Amino acid sequence: MKRTAMKPFHTLVQAMAWVSAALFVASGVMLTYEVVARHFFVAPTIWAAELSQLTLIWGSLLGMAWLLRTRRHIAVDALVELLSARQKRVTETISMLVVGAFSAAVTWKGWEIFYESFERGRTTGSMLDLPTWVAELAVPFGFAVLFVQAVIEAFNAISGRQIQGPSHGAHE
Repeated sequence: MKRTAMKPFHTLVQAMAWVSAALFVASGVMLTYEVVARHFFVAPTIWAAELSQLTLIWGSLLGMAWLLRTRRHIAVDALVELLSARQKRVTETISMLVVGAFSAAVTWKGWEIFYESFERGRTTGSMLDLPTWVAELAVPFGFAVLFVQAVIEAFNAISGRQIQGPSHGAHE
């Protein structure tokens, strides 16, 4: 795959990573506010816990593709490091195809769950009573983008392109 053809997708993934980071910060701010309000002013909120859960869900799922692209995910590579360059490419290709297949399955099932909740008008049942589909939509969206990134990484591995990541000198 040509790098110029992938530029819009890489830009999307990078933007999603920044949104993910902002959501984690927002969650920390909300939970800190909740702790201060509850313990110092005996005035707990009805929104902080649920909204922070929502930001953590979206933040986690939006960041997955960037983590894969930059190899900042958890990887146990003790045995892989013992392999030849060709064997590493083969194992990398296989692992990216497995990630892609898993992501496709989760996207499919996640969409079904989201759509059913959306159609039925399910809500959280909390004091905020948010629609459940707001959180559920993060699953098919995040895993669909992860699927595309896994396919890109599989093609990169097949073609012998250098794997980018923190241990390989690629920093963004």
